Amino acid sequence: MSFDRLIEKIAEKQNPTVAGLDPKLDYVPEYLKEKAFSKYGETLKGAAKALWWFNKGLIDALWDIVPAVKPQAAYYEMYGYAGMKTLYKTQEYARSKGLFVITDGKRNDIGSTMEAYAAAHLGKIRIGNESAEPFIGDALTVNGYLGSDCIKPVVKVCNEYDKGMFVLAKTSNPSSGELQDLKIGERTVYEVMGDMCEEWGKDIMGKYGYSGVGVVAGATYPQQLDTLRKRLPHTFFLIPGYGAQGASARDISSAFDGNGLGGIVNSSRGIMCAYQKEKCGEKQFAAAARREAIRMRDEIMEVVGSIKLVTI
Repeated sequence: MSFDRLIEKIAEKQNPTVAGLDPKLDYVPEYLKEKAFSKYGETLKGAAKALWWFNKGLIDALWDIVPAVKPQAAYYEMYGYAGMKTLYKTQEYARSKGLFVITDGKRNDIGSTMEAYAAAHLGKIRIGNESAEPFIGDALTVNGYLGSDCIKPVVKVCNEYDKGMFVLAKTSNPSSGELQDLKIGERTVYEVMGDMCEEWGKDIMGKYGYSGVGVVAGATYPQQLDTLRKRLPHTFFLIPGYGAQGASARDISSAFDGNGLGGIVNSSRGIMCAYQKEKCGEKQFAAAARREAIRMRDEIMEVVGSIKLVTI
């Protein structure tokens, strides 16, 4: 099962963190942009090339520290076809370095449309007598608020191709409570969604006790994170909100079980833009990202403790 592979990489590196690759041009060092623009002009292709060189440098600096990367599709889609090529190349390069790739697309639809999203980002498609893998993700973020009609097509593809998904439950943004904290009977909306994910995951259980249907649970709401962990013993968490959004390692401590498993904590701007925070030379962006990834790992591991693999 897909998340078994993620869990094994987390345990191998003793690091439950994922580096978010959400590259705005403002984050890219000037020398990389100048190089791209001088060759390709101030065009979509020029912007996409700058993003690619930035991502490649980050992956080269991080691959032996973090177990996973999480490219956010929107930051590539905004540069059109050239940006989507950079998304593919980023996934491909990350996979070549042994990294688990979480595509952050928050896809949501029903029926054949959701089947198409799942095939595009997690599966393969038939082209005549041949098959092709359009994108190279190991997991996909999904918005489950259309109900089981938008989840079952993804579960099918996850089963067929050994992939996983993270479903939005309690997100890290400030306005999430406008909907997610409302009550349906005795349960909040995010609790209902979490309970549904626990049920959906029964068909794709892994050997370490976690299913292939995870949830997104924000570190910015530690009490709700704790509530979800207690309700969802077989559900793996993708945890945004650490670092630039204000959450600390202490805020995420309840997401992990007694073996140090149960979740993976994301940092995007904190790692990508570490060189700006350090005010070091921009050609040191990759080294600064590595230093921040190590600092983050060490801070979180002080809370989590050692990570042990225990099969169920």
